[in-house]
Amino acid sequence: MADKASRALVLYGDGSARFVDMSNTHIHSLASVASCGFLSLPHAPSETENERIVREFSLLLDASEAYSIASGLKPKGNENEILTLAERFMGLKAALVTDNSLLTSFGKLIGLDVLQLSEISQKSDSVPSDATASKLLRLLGFEGGKCLDVTLYDSVFVHIGVDDVNLGVIDSLVGSIMRMAQPGSEIVSRLHLSLVLSYGSVTDKDVSVFPVNAPQQDMNPAFAGLVPRQSYTMRGEKTRDDVRHYCPMLVAQWQHAVTRKDLVDTLSFEALKKLSGNLVIPADRFIHEVAFKLWKAPKYGA
Repeated sequence: MADKASRALVLYGDGSARFVDMSNTHIHSLASVASCGFLSLPHAPSETENERIVREFSLLLDASEAYSIASGLKPKGNENEILTLAERFMGLKAALVTDNSLLTSFGKLIGLDVLQLSEISQKSDSVPSDATASKLLRLLGFEGGKCLDVTLYDSVFVHIGVDDVNLGVIDSLVGSIMRMAQPGSEIVSRLHLSLVLSYGSVTDKDVSVFPVNAPQQDMNPAFAGLVPRQSYTMRGEKTRDDVRHYCPMLVAQWQHAVTRKDLVDTLSFEALKKLSGNLVIPADRFIHEVAFKLWKAPKYGA
């Protein structure tokens, strides 16, 4: 555990998971020093692509109730029931960086300051320069390798849609951030970096390609009734009946000398399934894990 509260940068590659390959060296380098795992999602309703983007982001922030009210799935007039992140997590100051207009509206609804990705992103030959990473870190009070006493935000969420920029841009950004958070710098002991990659819209073909649970036919029939429910299928004492057992989000979390390192050496579905330390947790628990590192929430899980 750190002796001071961390500051969190979350890079969210929406729909990018299926495009990761061995050329994304910085992403794999991060995974090799990070604590990795899966974030499970519920089955998707019939929805547009923009609705999916907002709904899945709302899950990452455990704000699906707010999404249900905002999208009309719950009766209008309940807007006063929507709690901001600051109200839920001990005054957490958070920003969302995105170019998606619907996500912008939702972020403001739950109390996030919203910044335009296109205004922050610095490009040179289609690859973000270190200036982009510097701007993001500056929002968290990291500047010139120093950790400032005063910061605009405790946490910054960066939403990068697969149609906005390619995975190579995310890879380059990860590399820039890790270069700036070298061991020995003030940044490295306070920065909690998360990389989350989702599969975006899924099809029936994905069921057999990216399953997180063992198929029933592979299980010894004698033990079928003895296998306990996995924790990600539960919420408290109640069963989550809508869990999608395939195409989870991939997540790597790193903070020098704070997060545990597992055996993962590449951020791939196969490597995480075999070697990750965190296995599977529900996506709506992610924000609680991050908030704990910021001293804004109690520990979730073991």
